Amino acid sequence: MTENNDFVSHVLDLLSPLSGVTARKMFGGHGIYRDGVMFALIADDVLYFKVDDRNRWVFERAGTKPFVYNGKVKPVEMSYWETPADALDDSAAMVDLARDALDVALRAKKTKTKPATKTAAKPAARTTARMAPKAAKPAAGKRRPAPR
Repeated sequence: MTENNDFVSHVLDLLSPLSGVTARKMFGGHGIYRDGVMFALIADDVLYFKVDDRNRWVFERAGTKPFVYNGKVKPVEMSYWETPADALDDSAAMVDLARDALDVALRAKKTKTKPATKTAAKPAARTTARMAPKAAKPAAGKRRPAPR
């Protein structure tokens, strides 16, 4: 994957009304971030936005496809879908798609970082004579006096 920096700059220009959007190089492409949250990616000069069940229909209706890469065993489909072509020339449409994608990314991040629920503490196990700790052995070279 090679990237055209002019395309990355064009995307960032379109997204400029959404302050704080940056691009970082990654895996031969670019990740698009806002406040440290990745919500889009650019691979081979194609922009993909993060989707879930709430916004996927927009991309399906536009006839776009998901980002797929070749995994070790089989192709892997990711939750990023190609941007509809008409949005690439319309800053308002691009910002709307970006806001939705950012919301998806934030929901996904929140789900991943949700703290585990606490479980009730187990009662302490009973100690029997057989389970009691053994007496410490004397240090090497020192003998215990023989019992009388």
